[in-house]
Formats: sequence, structure tokens, C-alpha cells
Amino acid sequence: MNRFLLGGLVLVALGIGLFWWQGHAEVEAAAPPPEPMATEPAPLPSADAGDMVGPELPEATDLSREQRRFGRFDRDRDRRISRNEMLSTRSDGFRKLDKDGNNLLTFEEWAVATVDKFDGADGDRDGYLTPVEFRKTAPPPKQKARCSC
Repeated sequence: MNRFLLGGLVLVALGIGLFWWQGHAEVEAAAPPPEPMATEPAPLPSADAGDMVGPELPEATDLSREQRRFGRFDRDRDRRISRNEMLSTRSDGFRKLDKDGNNLLTFEEWAVATVDKFDGADGDRDGYLTPVEFRKTAPPPKQKARCSC
């Protein structure tokens, strides 16, 4: 019984598609002919500014370090930081740890990154980190921007 109903629905859908296609073809047949294309390109506008003066340059404001930090987190500039805005800075680090890309960080995915970090620092492969070896696990220092003035 279900096969007959499914077959009937398929035939009805094909019939509707056929009538739509024929109706669409008739509309296109009655469409006006396309406009002929211009053979010569339009002339380019002149770039002579003459005595025109542009707007005033904006002045830099002296923001405190904390105000600049707040501005980096406040993405929508509503002077409030939402939970999503606060967590958005952590998303790149999360994506590096999420190996299978399913937006779930399993213990195994986290442990692989930690074990790789440990193995890279354990130079003598004795299974322990000395203070010198542990120093290798520290994040690299951030480079200060140098002025090219």
C-alpha cells in the first residue's frame, strides 16, 4: 500500500514539475530581446581635485591600558562585555586542541597536546622535567611592536 502511495506522489510531483517547466518556457519565449551592448567604453571620470579640501583628520585619544583592553573584548561597542565576547578570545586556542572539529574537547584531545608539550621539553627522555627543561614549556615572549618612524 505504501509503495502505491509513494509512486502516486512521485508521479504527481513529476506532473507539477512538467507543467511548471512548460509555463516557464512560455514566459521566456515572450520575453523582449536583449539590449545591444555598447561597443565603446564610457569615458573615465577626471581625478582633478582642484581646490577641494578633505575632512579633518581624527585625533588619537589617550586611552589607558585597561580601556584598550576593555575595547578589545567589547566587540559590538555597547560598553558591556557579554559572555560570548569574553569567550571569543579563547576560540582559537580551543580550535587548535579540538582535533576532530566537533566543537567538543575530549580528555584525549587535551591530553595529546599536553603530552606532546611534555615530550618536546623532556630532552634526556627520562620521563621527568628538570627546571631547565620545564623552562621550554613556557609560552614564547610577545614581541613588542617596533616603530618604523
